[in-house]
Amino acid sequence: MSKKDETARSRRDFLKLAGAAGPAAVVAVASTGTEAEAAPAAADGKMQDTAHTRAYFDSARF
Repeated sequence: MSKKDETARSRRDFLKLAGAAGPAAVVAVASTGTEAEAAPAAADGKMQDTAHTRAYFDSARF
């Protein structure tokens, strides 16, 4: 039974750590002070043709 108790304890420790990591990540992002800028949209309003969008359409079979 000792192994089961150690496993249960480590799961609890993981959940405690995961619960504390979320707010810590928000604080880290908020305290950097830099802002992200969006890329300019295409002038014609259509989606840009990039390798990423082609891969998506290939995987979605459009």
